[in-house]
Amino acid sequence: MSRPERATRPFFSAGGQPVWLGRRPRQSSARVPVCLGAFVLLSACAVAPMERGQSLSSYDGLTTADGVLTKSLLRVDKDKVLAAKTVRIVPVTFEAVAGPTLSPQQRALVSNTINRAMCAGLSERFEVVGADRPADLTVRATVLHSAATDEVAAGASKVASAIPTILGVSGMVPRIPVGLGSLSIEGEAVDIAGRQQAAMIWGRGATSFTNPAKISKIGDAYDLASNFGEDFSALLVTGESPFGKAGALPSAGKIGAALGGKPKYAACAEFGVSPGLSGVVAGAAGLPPEWSDTGRLAEAAPAEARRREGLFRSGPQRRGAGRRPRRLQAPGGR
Repeated sequence: MSRPERATRPFFSAGGQPVWLGRRPRQSSARVPVCLGAFVLLSACAVAPMERGQSLSSYDGLTTADGVLTKSLLRVDKDKVLAAKTVRIVPVTFEAVAGPTLSPQQRALVSNTINRAMCAGLSERFEVVGADRPADLTVRATVLHSAATDEVAAGASKVASAIPTILGVSGMVPRIPVGLGSLSIEGEAVDIAGRQQAAMIWGRGATSFTNPAKISKIGDAYDLASNFGEDFSALLVTGESPFGKAGALPSAGKIGAALGGKPKYAACAEFGVSPGLSGVVAGAAGLPPEWSDTGRLAEAAPAEARRREGLFRSGPQRRGAGRRPRRLQAPGGR
């Protein structure tokens, strides 16, 4: 006959802490998966630094407006932005210290992806014009930080994701949370007199659940570049923060452009066409975006691209070019 367990009633010390007589009751194991889940979620996300560069004409009045995965500081003069009808896009540039391990070709592809996404988004309300025409708003953006994707870890993730299929079972295998990339960008829209009407400093890191692994140093930056282009163009199309609300359904023209069709405006054709379904298939297979995206049409004429950029990047926004961006202290949160 087994001995009865000793009483587990506590008495309390002078400090109010329980002192157990006999065996202490077991703690519920329900907390274990909760803690493990929180750890996995935190460790499965890359962190993009919120930095201030040198390209905006003003950094006054920026307020925090974050999304679920995105950090941002922004300001917008809604009335002035909504009154604008035409917009011009200055090709995106990289800060000298951004993405030091990326090749010039990889930087160019990330920049062009931002340009293309902004052009498609802005076409939903604006007429997008070329550099040879005046516009109500001129849009420009600069990449401040680009953390490279670890190609070995990305390859291992693609191998791991194939295991359920090999075993004949269904299920998703999250990406290995190592070597995830991130991207930080700042952009603004100025009117015809050069006055800033909207600005955004944006940062986002890849996650194990939302960014499929691509075996390239720009695998994550390429995806995140489109995210910024969509967010910044939505700010200008609506005159409001793009975060915290359901986005509008894309037009048939935008869907067609995303599938590799002709862009709505000729000015957007400068940034080439989306890889479309071939890009989706290549991305699902983990292939480098460099293999499926041909980039911008103007790559054959870099001198002309630099000339166009110089038309709109003179003055105070060019001061301090090449300096390391300054880490921001956010004034609030979302």
